[in-house]
Amino acid sequence: MAKAGTGTSLRPPRRPPLSARTRALFLVLAALLATVPALALVVTAGGTAEAHGTPMKPGSRTFLCWQDALTDTGEIKPVNPACKAAAQTGGTTPFYNWFSVLRSDGAGRTRGFVPDGELCSGGNANFSGFDAARDDWPVTHLTSGATVDFSYNAWAAHPGWFYVYVSKDGYDPTQPLTWDDLEDEPFLSVDHPPLHGSPGTVEANYSWSGQLPSGKSGRHLIYMVWQRSDSAETFYSCSDVVFDGGNGEVTGVHQSGGDDGGSTDPSDPVLGACTATRQTTGSWSGGYQSEVTVTNSGDVPMLGWMVDWTLPSGQKVDSLWSGNATYSGQDVMVHNADWNGSLDPGESATFGYVTTGAGGDDTTSLPCQVG
Repeated sequence: MAKAGTGTSLRPPRRPPLSARTRALFLVLAALLATVPALALVVTAGGTAEAHGTPMKPGSRTFLCWQDALTDTGEIKPVNPACKAAAQTGGTTPFYNWFSVLRSDGAGRTRGFVPDGELCSGGNANFSGFDAARDDWPVTHLTSGATVDFSYNAWAAHPGWFYVYVSKDGYDPTQPLTWDDLEDEPFLSVDHPPLHGSPGTVEANYSWSGQLPSGKSGRHLIYMVWQRSDSAETFYSCSDVVFDGGNGEVTGVHQSGGDDGGSTDPSDPVLGACTATRQTTGSWSGGYQSEVTVTNSGDVPMLGWMVDWTLPSGQKVDSLWSGNATYSGQDVMVHNADWNGSLDPGESATFGYVTTGAGGDDTTSLPCQVG
């Protein structure tokens, strides 16, 4: 059940042939199928949330800057001045990985965990360029007190809670963002919202609707925290907004002058790609040891990967290293460790595990997703 305006504290309990342009965009879409909007307030929700991403409504800085920078060839060339500055600070890899502003050790923590001045990156150094205090980030136009639709792209199966904050009156985007700049409680808390569509596509999303805070005007910031309920992994995001009577229009994308006209279309993502191969490195009566090699098989750098597979009946993972795993029956999902997720094209990383149970496993290829 989702709650809105209740002052809930943040302590939760968990094809056909492609055209030339589409081919270019698809390269980054395999590394970016990880988001969809996050703009709602009052929610009724049922089912299980499954995702890996960032808000697209209102769009986060990483998402809108990726759209601003993406070219027909798949290259990242920012036009918006704030997005361009972010690229100068941290390079273009964060743009291809706009859905990965996360902390694997977050556990839903906020104030006292993410440092002041680093809220937009969640304290993740890969995205420090998006912490810059500027008033020329792409911005979403909204109406204070209006009921709107929020959505969040679903890339991988991660159930959880969403907490949405808004900045206090008097917020100044040209000053470093601190926790004291945000209202003390989220104006929206969403408990495992429903998933629409098939994970791993741009269309797949968590969506809900609700009322925006009333009495707001001018420039503000909507801050979202998404905590997985099946692990400590937590996502953080900043969405620049202006309460000026708008209906979700986005300006500042593909514009050098900031928020003066223009709009964005979230239908042109470009992704990376990865492969995962498994080999048995040792076996004995009642168990075996495996090594999995993950390779960036795409044309763009990636900041993280996920490998999932189903163990043969009667087997279970007894121990696993160099990765973070979650289990559901015979299904296993492994996310990269903090130190082995960043891979340039052609680079590889490995993780290993020991399985107990009768029989072995002759599988050599496992499904891999960027994220």
